[in-house]
Amino acid sequence: MKKALVIEDNEDNMELITFILEKSGFITIRAENGNKGVEIAMKEMPDFILLDIQLPDMDGTEVLKLIRKSNAMADIPIIAVTSYAMAGDREWLLESGCNGYIEKPINPETILSEINQVIGGRT
Repeated sequence: MKKALVIEDNEDNMELITFILEKSGFITIRAENGNKGVEIAMKEMPDFILLDIQLPDMDGTEVLKLIRKSNAMADIPIIAVTSYAMAGDREWLLESGCNGYIEKPINPETILSEINQVIGGRT
């Protein structure tokens, strides 16, 4: 089973995302802020990361940079999960190093298809 790290500060979003993932056979690890997310990512080496961009302690793009700096984690797929939905936001996050983009509010019907596109459909 693939292991997903979910870095999300909103409890409702965390519950929804982890429920969808676990129901689909993924193992989930939770982090409620950026610092904890980076720490857990380095320790657990997840197969992919769902990263909220608006976190309380640091911007999600900073989390992304810290993870990408690590040689061991440079290739881990990272999917931005964000309410940034203005024109150009998706492109900006992909150019910043994210492998995918999921818009909030979370749509349970489309979240898995985006994840499967990014991780190659291997659930």
